[in-house]
Amino acid sequence: MAYEIGNLPLEALIRPTGEATATLVRLDERLARSPVREGWIERSHFHDATAALWIEGELVHLEDLVFHDAQMDQRSPTHELTRAHAVLRKRRRILSQPCDWVFGREGLRELTGQDGSGVDLSVDGREGEGGVLTKAAPATAAEVPEDDALTREFAEIDALLARSSKILSGAAVPLRRVPQDDNRLSVFFDEDWDEGGRLAEWRDALDRTRHLPVVLRAALLLDAWNDIEVLQRGAWIGPLLVAALMRQEGPAVHHLPCLHLGAQKIPRERRRAHNRTDRLLAWIDAICEAASTGLKEHDRLLLAKEQMERVLRGRRATSKLPALLDLVLSRPLVSTSMIQEELKVSRQGALDLVGAFNLRELTGKGSFRAWGIV
Repeated sequence: MAYEIGNLPLEALIRPTGEATATLVRLDERLARSPVREGWIERSHFHDATAALWIEGELVHLEDLVFHDAQMDQRSPTHELTRAHAVLRKRRRILSQPCDWVFGREGLRELTGQDGSGVDLSVDGREGEGGVLTKAAPATAAEVPEDDALTREFAEIDALLARSSKILSGAAVPLRRVPQDDNRLSVFFDEDWDEGGRLAEWRDALDRTRHLPVVLRAALLLDAWNDIEVLQRGAWIGPLLVAALMRQEGPAVHHLPCLHLGAQKIPRERRRAHNRTDRLLAWIDAICEAASTGLKEHDRLLLAKEQMERVLRGRRATSKLPALLDLVLSRPLVSTSMIQEELKVSRQGALDLVGAFNLRELTGKGSFRAWGIV
């Protein structure tokens, strides 16, 4: 059954929609010419990723995600941390592509494993850390006759040798997995869950809301994603798709809205209310909260940058302080090891650079210390 849009109570929705749109556009215009835009975007990825897991009832510490992304884990990564890192990487992937990439066949295939036409493009319909993996058969194997088993075996060997050569040469080779005839995971996955059909249903709602204001349309699509329950694993993909739509349609051209972060500030009772109008108002408020939080964070970063740039006056051209400034602005916190790795300095040199900027110490531990912007 298709998601029913029906008659919307515009009297109750138009004013909140206008306020949220104005706040979102104000943030986007400020970021368009901001000297801290890149740092703000990187920070927003981390905050939205942790908020995505928080909404699902899982706690992921921000510092753990930062260190996991830098491959400097302080402890063994948990399953929740791995999923949060998947959200982080998907956000980066979306922003690295053109605005219309997400809703193309390739974008939907990469993000969901489906193309929205009811055809499953994934190996087994299941989600891994890096998203759904697709089938990758050797190119030469498809060209040989099916009755020539020996030729097929040689083709597979050639493909394996070519892949091994790429790996040994240091080239980036995508991960490949072969589907296995293993039904043990059927306990955790509903075999009758038609993700392709559900995604097609959601895309139908996407097409039927083209005439609505973008923010109101986004709220409807977020509600439709939760109502249809498109994916068994990866509910966080829905807000990313809606954020990409807002980037494509105009209100957020220069950034990817942090819809998880905005939803985190709205009580669950409102987001899951029985009345659809209440749910739509909750999602509109979430969009507004995300933009308001982004404005505050931007102003804080801009002020911190101006204060730290005063320290750079009179420094020699070979100073590492400008590089440390960029690093601090792009991460919620930095450790001594991260500074050593990024700036290629000694441990004592990293501590001296931190002291020059008078960064705030966040951990309070003698054995392990991390710093952030005051």
